[in-house]
Formats: sequence, C-alpha cells, structure tokens
Amino acid sequence: MPRSEHGVSRQDISDNALKVLYRLHNAGYQAYLVGGCVRDLLLGLHPKDFDVATNAEPEQVKALFRNCRLIGRRFRLAHVVFGREVIEVATFRGHHVQDEEEQDDKLGKRSEEGLILRDNVFGGIEEDAERRDFTVNAMYYNIADFSITDFAGGMKALKERKIRLIGDPETRYREDPVRMLRAARFAAKLDMQIAPEAGRMIPELASLLANIPPARLFEEVLKLFMAGKALQTYKLLQEYGLFGQLFPQLQPMLKVPGSKECQLLEQVLINTDERINNEQRVTPAYIFAAMLWYPLEARCAQLQAESGLSAYDAFNMSVNDVLHRQQQRIMIPKRFTLPIRDIWMLQNRLPKRFGRRAYQMLEHPKFRAGYDFLLQRAAVEGGELEELAGWWTEFQDADQDERRRMLDALQTRDNKRPGRRRRPRSKKPAQ
Repeated sequence: MPRSEHGVSRQDISDNALKVLYRLHNAGYQAYLVGGCVRDLLLGLHPKDFDVATNAEPEQVKALFRNCRLIGRRFRLAHVVFGREVIEVATFRGHHVQDEEEQDDKLGKRSEEGLILRDNVFGGIEEDAERRDFTVNAMYYNIADFSITDFAGGMKALKERKIRLIGDPETRYREDPVRMLRAARFAAKLDMQIAPEAGRMIPELASLLANIPPARLFEEVLKLFMAGKALQTYKLLQEYGLFGQLFPQLQPMLKVPGSKECQLLEQVLINTDERINNEQRVTPAYIFAAMLWYPLEARCAQLQAESGLSAYDAFNMSVNDVLHRQQQRIMIPKRFTLPIRDIWMLQNRLPKRFGRRAYQMLEHPKFRAGYDFLLQRAAVEGGELEELAGWWTEFQDADQDERRRMLDALQTRDNKRPGRRRRPRSKKPAQ
C-alpha cells in the first residue's frame, strides 16, 4: 500500500524510532516499523512501543549506535536506548532447517514438544513475515518510501475484527505457547474476536504453558492485567482454560459463579482498569495480593486444623507456602513479594486499633494499599469487615480530638462485651 492508500503518518511515529529507521536506511540496510505499532497506527491508536525490523544483524546494528546493547540468547535482539524509551531492533528471522542434524544448535533449536529454544536463524523479509504470530502483526512500514506491505492479510483481519494465526495453529502454539496468552490479550485490547481456527486448539494445548520459564510468564501477566482491559482479558483466559495455568491455587475457587472469590477478583480487576484508564498509579503487588488472598486463607485454615498451630504462626507459614507455590509458575520479583506480604499482614493488623496502634497503622508505608484492599474485601464480604472499613475511613479524615473520641468509644465497647474481664496488673514485690 503506497502512502496515499493508508493513514500512517511520520507525525504519529516516535522521533527516536525515526532516528533508528533513518540511520539504518542511510547505512544501506532495509528498515521497517513492524508488528503492533503498525497495527495500532492503522487503527488510530497510540502505540506504546515501536519495534524495528531490518536485514542488519545484531552486531551490525550495534556498530551503528553507541547507545545500543545486545540482549537475549534464545532470541538475539538489539535495544537502542534513548533515556526511558527503548527502540527494539530485530533482524529478519528465517525458517529453521527441517533436518535437525543440519541445523546449528547455536542458531536454532527446538524441544521434542516443538518449543523453540533458540531462534537466531536469519532470513529475508518474506520469511520474517511468515514467522510472525498473527496476521495483524505481519504488516511492515517501509521508511524508504513510506509504504506498508501486508504479507498475511492483516488489513482484512482488522476489518473483520478477527485475531488469526499465521500457519498451522497447533504448530505455532507448540513453537511458543505464550502465543495463546497473546491471542487473548490482543482480542481484549483491540475489542476483537479470536478466530475459531485459532481458538479451537487453545484449551487442549493450554498445559504447554508449564514449559515456559516463570520469569517470562511474569512479564506476560503484567501485559495481560496492566493494560486497562484486565476484566475482559480475564474472561477470555477463563473461556479458553488459560487462567488456571497461571494461578493454579486460585482456579479451583472460581468454579461457582458469584462466589466471594469471583466477586473479589472481578472487583479488583474493574478497579485496576478504572485506575489505569484514568492514568492513576497501579502496582502489580496489589493485583497479586488480591488473587492469592483466598488461597492464603484456605491454606491458613488447613494448617490450623492439621497442625494445631496458632493463628499467627499458621498465617506466617501460609504466606510463605502460597508465594512459593505461585513462584513455581510465575516468578514474582522480590520488589513485589515484599509489598504483597505487607498488604496481607495489614489485613490482620487493621482490626487491632487500640492505644497507639491506630496511629502506627496510619504511618505504615503500605497502609493505603492495605486499606484499599480492606475496602474491596468489605464490599464483597460485608459484616464486620464493612464496619471495620468504615471506621478506618472515618478515622483517617478525623481531627485529633475526634480520633481520641473514636478510640475511647472503641475501648468502652470492647470492655462491655459479655464475658470479658480485664486481667489485673501484677504487683511488684516490695523492696
């Protein structure tokens, strides 16, 4: 499609991406914008990232840019760094040799299940397009003449609002099972449908996600739930049997529609979408804390029943157990597991409001996150949690006199409870 037949303008392209494209072009290499950025520009959206494809090999790209670093073993890439913006430059990928004995393991390698373990076989632009996952991601914007080449019917898929795979679905999913998650993410993000031939194999092959490194799945989960379409993405993951592969401890609790587990999860996802779409800050720690809260409660009750542990000890052991099991599937970095623990611990400490404890809670660095989570739980479970959440809401906004009155009233009410007797102070022995 020549420039006159499409609406992509250089004014909508990142200045840094244009610098990379022009430098590659002026050095005699082919240079294209490719993938999601071209798709989003055609849809009138603002791309978050701009990816470049070229026939220059990674070392040749690095030679052109002082601000370039090479990353990855499985998939060698060049990152050209402009402050906070990173332009990813990939060399055109080629097809793997069918006879594995002829294939250099250092360039390309597959597992017995068909999973691509190493993918540094380079080729031409036509081969690169065939190696792309979805038809809507196989459109290339050429900086040389500002044309767009649509290799796989991506424009047709955009008009039909369909997410279609390039090639045989089973083969492509086995090559990289993360494509199943990407299909759900794109369908939710673009308000499109997964084409029947692309979706039919997903439930059967969903278990292949167990072969993906947990660190990579963490990055994919952030893309799933931190893009402003978390609720719709979650529904698609459930529809295709993918959510349980990511959160195996929570999935058995979601079988009954309308259960507290379902309500809390959906409410948290709705709240997350609202905050992201209003450009408010959201932390992954809060989402993970919410998703694993009821598995934590269940594990705590199990330990108390089986081992006779105190509530405090059982809770602490459960925190470690639940996080350890989740880490085996999704590797949550320590910078998020620590806030997750804080949010959970605050759910036990917020009911203890006597004396200086209430003031100490307000000064806790994660008080706001713990309080917000308490509000979410109260909205779902009601009862004493609703009263507790209301008390903390009022206490935060009260002045010093009002806060003292609230704490005195709380102490008086507690002393009047039936059967409650205050323990007498122990007297010090006389000198």
